[in-house]
Amino acid sequence: MKKEQYRIVRNKRIAPGTFELVLEGNGNVDGEFVHIAIPGFYLRRPLSICDKGPGSLTIVYKVVGKGTKVLSEMTEGTVLEILTGLGRGFDPDACRGEALLVGGGLGVPPLYLLAKELKARGKKVTAVLGFNKAEELILVPQFESICDAVTVSTVDGSVGVKGFVTDAIAGMDRSYDYFYTCGPMVMMKAVCRMVECPGEASLEERMGCGAGFCYGCSIETKNGPRRVCKDGPVFKKEELSW
Repeated sequence: MKKEQYRIVRNKRIAPGTFELVLEGNGNVDGEFVHIAIPGFYLRRPLSICDKGPGSLTIVYKVVGKGTKVLSEMTEGTVLEILTGLGRGFDPDACRGEALLVGGGLGVPPLYLLAKELKARGKKVTAVLGFNKAEELILVPQFESICDAVTVSTVDGSVGVKGFVTDAIAGMDRSYDYFYTCGPMVMMKAVCRMVECPGEASLEERMGCGAGFCYGCSIETKNGPRRVCKDGPVFKKEELSW
């Protein structure tokens, strides 16, 4: 874990209540998520990494409370204190040849960097991205520029397959050998039960310290209690007690 200073270069609304935050700093960011200090708030906000590069970091977040509301109002040039090197992420090497990525809502952004890492390893990547309605779509063109195939589902049928991600998966050729999923818990539970091959799910829990000290984000797994911030947030399908 490292404490870093990063400067906002863009904080743009990309969908109702959803923002893309681009930061610049020194060095490379490790880990699955960052813990951002918001002035005036005691607890930091844990936010998943969407993309990163040398000295740059992209986060897509949703305004869900007072802290993220303050973050959404921050302007270019503002310096943020963040903790990096947190969390255990997806394992792109677990896929032998063809990967299925399943994201729902704000669970879509963490899969973007994974898609890039899988393609860099020569894997075939199919993405299924689920949203409630057309206005909430995010990052679809970015996934289409990387993945071999992208299917979008919307609950109201305004774009793509009408229904849930499981409805989209049901009509697909299941040639993939590994899957990765991130999104609402009920969605990931359904995906893990439906998809027969091995896979991984990225969980979300309310966090205090974000580094494994307070045990506030502990969950029960088949291997006993585990901390989402330290032992996860990514867990293998067979570990999870749904």
